[in-house]
Amino acid sequence: MLDDKKTVLVTGGAGFLGSFLCERLLKDARVICIDDFSTAVQSNINHLLQNPDFEFIKADINEPIDLEAMPELARFQLGVFGVQEIYNLACPNTHDDFDRLRQKTLLANSFGVKNMLDLAVKYRAKFFQASSSIVYGQYPEGVTELREDTLWEIKHTEARACYDEGKRFAETVCSTYRDVYGLDIKIGRLFWLYGPRQSLRDGHLVQDFIIKAIEGGDLTIYGDENTSVAMLYVTDAVSAMVELMDSDVQEPVNIGSNQSVRIKDIAEKIIELVGNEKAVVEYRPAAGHNQVKALPNLDKISSVGWAPVVTLENGLKKTIEYVVAHKDIIGPYFG
Repeated sequence: MLDDKKTVLVTGGAGFLGSFLCERLLKDARVICIDDFSTAVQSNINHLLQNPDFEFIKADINEPIDLEAMPELARFQLGVFGVQEIYNLACPNTHDDFDRLRQKTLLANSFGVKNMLDLAVKYRAKFFQASSSIVYGQYPEGVTELREDTLWEIKHTEARACYDEGKRFAETVCSTYRDVYGLDIKIGRLFWLYGPRQSLRDGHLVQDFIIKAIEGGDLTIYGDENTSVAMLYVTDAVSAMVELMDSDVQEPVNIGSNQSVRIKDIAEKIIELVGNEKAVVEYRPAAGHNQVKALPNLDKISSVGWAPVVTLENGLKKTIEYVVAHKDIIGPYFG
């Protein structure tokens, strides 16, 4: 007989966000992690593989998945005890991924979501869909806050629409399954996240700055001294997702930071923490349309008792420690 722990399925569980979510859930649950490594790496979950409550399955959610037919999961007795929660995070999500995995991204936001929702129907499991702030589209100049009830235009035939329009469609699939099957479905619209395990090849600002600071190179800001961003540390995002899953909220919910920070200050703090005086900040004209980024309204996620706890300095320290510890693996980036 199993104990009374719930069993949770996490798709995209070997990714940046997914690996931290698996860690958090293992505090009081059994976790089945599914990933096909199209954008993730096994090193993100190596430290979890010896945990008896954790099982990794290499699979593509764009194909139907029969959990009970997998011998690795026999000890979880899914035919008897089922799956209580599903977090669907599996989807490529960077510019390079869209170019390389355009069709896969399209399918993840359609067939992939459907396949995971079919599992939720089978097990009557609660379901979390990782959506994105990209669903808000191109908002007009002067908009400074994004509330969940207002969306603007997305160019649905452009190359990256596989992700942008795809995330909107995924929300539609979720809301349809909720209405038709009576599922308990949560939709979290994730904004800009940062932290350890984030890919170093995809132009993420913090990782790029850390590498340049270690190398003693130029930390390039595309804009001026007042150009700013709002970033949420990955574990704060995970806690928001878990709080949302446990809540009664049914509508889409923003998950992000509404505290804007100058990129200049981030760059200078990273240089200070790394301690390389050769590193300097430089400015270049912003490429393309330099839209001022609106901040998420966080009233809904705050209403479930969530608040971020990781300060920017502590988050940067943890991210720097990770990059430095993995410098041998990512050696080519250090010159």
